[in-house]
Order: sequence, then structure tokens, then C-alpha cells
Amino acid sequence: MNFINPKTDFGFKKIFASPQHKEVLISFLNAMLYNAEPTIQDLEIIDPYAAPTITGLKDTYLDVKAKITGNKTVIIEMQVINVEAFTKRVIYNAAKTYATQLKPREGYSKLNPLIALTITDFILFENTEKFLTHFVFKEVEENIEYYREIELFFLELPKFNKKLEEVEGLIQSWAYFIKNAPDLEEIPEKFASVPEMQTAFNIANRSNLNLQELQALEKREMFFEDQRGAVIKGRREGRIEGQIELIMRLLVRRTGEMSPEIQTRIQQLSTEQLDDLGEILLDFTSQEDLIAWLESVSAEQQ
Repeated sequence: MNFINPKTDFGFKKIFASPQHKEVLISFLNAMLYNAEPTIQDLEIIDPYAAPTITGLKDTYLDVKAKITGNKTVIIEMQVINVEAFTKRVIYNAAKTYATQLKPREGYSKLNPLIALTITDFILFENTEKFLTHFVFKEVEENIEYYREIELFFLELPKFNKKLEEVEGLIQSWAYFIKNAPDLEEIPEKFASVPEMQTAFNIANRSNLNLQELQALEKREMFFEDQRGAVIKGRREGRIEGQIELIMRLLVRRTGEMSPEIQTRIQQLSTEQLDDLGEILLDFTSQEDLIAWLESVSAEQQ
């Protein structure tokens, strides 16, 4: 067997955002958020893309978004590269998702709790060895907890170093799956007692993907390899130059050779705008899509 990589956005969504197999996401979230207790009984997977409802707000691109037991919203982001201001992006996405629950003229009582689960393939918190951390609002001196309206969870994969024979419990099992699935050649026997993990492995089996899915997966894997290379090069030569070079190369693959005018417009983008372009460019199917995006950026600046 050969399993797809859950650390790519395609792989993660394929495995955990299947409406036909909600039990996989339920098991994973119960492990990460509720210490493997069966707190979540059911959930509704909803569109993770959020267009801005207020002028000036940025679009939000998440990997998975769901309504769970207790009328809570959970958003999940899988991040492979530690990009600039990533921690700020986590807070922005959580705050925006929480605030935009309200429709015009609705009262604050309509707001429901929000949980943001972020999975990173890099170390985010150097001051703790815990691979799974949980943050809430608390008073600084007396540790008094504020209302749990927004909670942040982080799963840092590089901190999880257990071998297969050392893995215990559902939390460690899911962490092992996400980190190591592409390196496995068969479903480990020790996961046989967890039906949801069996389903996850079956979904992740490359032989069960159609041609279109395999092509999409290959594009995402190529993108992440290019992105890793650009980050390394960018650290040597300057982040902006490396990022622009990466984006130019990916855009040529997606939309064909670009005119000097378009290249100049891309080179004039801010760091934040380059980050946005890097996230959305794989959705482009033609150079007209790129031009339309550039025009929308220009319109926002006016």
C-alpha cells in the first residue's frame, strides 16, 4: 500500500473532510480537543472558505470547518511552512470566524463558541516539549479563566517522536497517522481496534484515488516541495526575493508565460499580498484569473 500525505491540504481535506465518513473527523477531534472522550456525537462539515463580509477584511482559506456538538464551530488549518506572521494569522482566522457568525442587526447572544485547531510541521513553541497545547483567555496574575468563547489548540508534529511500538491511546495514534502515514506500507495492526482509523487509512490509500485526484495531489506535493526550497533559499538571499521567485515559477506552470507588465505588478506586491497569492494561485486555471486577482488587489488599495 501507498498512502497520501495528510500534511498536504489536499490530503488532509480528503481524509478528514469527507461528508460520507464524518466518523473520521469526529474521532480525530474528540482525541485532540477532548482528551479522547466521546464528547462530539455528530458534526456538520461546512465550506471552509469565507469571503469577507466587511469591506477591508481578508478572505479566509481554511482546511476544514465544522459545526460540532454544543453548537460550537471548529476550524482546522494544516501548515507545513512557518511563514512570516503565521501566529497572527491563526488569531485573525479565529477572531474573524467568531465575529462573522452574526448577521446584520443580530445581538451578541447569537455568538457561539469557536475552537481553532492548528497542526504544524514545524516547532511553534520553543518553551514547551508538549506536542499538543491548549490556550484560553486567562487573568495574568490569578489565572482566572475568561469565558471559553475562543479556544486555540496546536498540534506540533516535530515534537511527536514516538515509534509505532511506543504509541498509546487515540491522541498519539492520530498524531502518528498524520506524521507518518506516507512512510507506511500497510495499516499497522495496533490501529485495527479503531474503526475510524481503518477508514482514514482506506481513504488515504493512493490506489483508491481517481486520476483527477492523483493529479491534484501531485500538484500540491510539488507546490510544497517548491515552497520548502524557496524558504531555504529565501533565508539565504532574502525572504521576499525567494518568495517572488517561487510564485513566478508556480504561476508559469499554472497559467503560462507572463508579460513583463504582469511580472512587475507581482514584484510590487507587499509581503502580505504575496502570502495571499501563494495560497490562492493553485485555484487559477488561466492567466485571466491571475489578472482578475491583481485587479481586485488594486481596487482594495484605492
